[in-house]
Amino acid sequence: MSRRTSQSRRQHGSAPVHKPSCPCGLAETYETCCGRFHRGEAAAPTAEALMRSRYSAFVKLNEQYLLRTWHPGTRPATLKLDPGMRWRGLEILDTTDGSAFHSTGTVTFRASYEGGSLLERSRFERSEMGVPPAGGWGRVEGAWVYVDGEFPEA
Repeated sequence: MSRRTSQSRRQHGSAPVHKPSCPCGLAETYETCCGRFHRGEAAAPTAEALMRSRYSAFVKLNEQYLLRTWHPGTRPATLKLDPGMRWRGLEILDTTDGSAFHSTGTVTFRASYEGGSLLERSRFERSEMGVPPAGGWGRVEGAWVYVDGEFPEA
């Protein structure tokens, strides 16, 4: 007769389900964090939240979201993401303005990928025209949009 150890019982028993954190680096699940912005259920409330959700969109290859949240004056006509790119993490280094009380803001961040990292200072504005939701109906007035970025020396 063999004895089962507590370790073998744990392997066969019901273990707690691990929900990974969002790709943006916050502890929430993707569904409750950036996923709700990607699905158009809510608009990012701050420039930093939009930056984080856009990083997650790069990780998830969500070109539609990236285009939808890009300022119409600087947005490219199309966007083709590289499915071979492996993003490894996001570090927010600095934010300036970008809250509910501001019309502009900047977020300086480092995005790591397999083989290196990208340092960018992104500019954001509240869109007077609004941002179309995921379904394409209506607009989210006063939503944050990405304008452009500069790449400071590391």
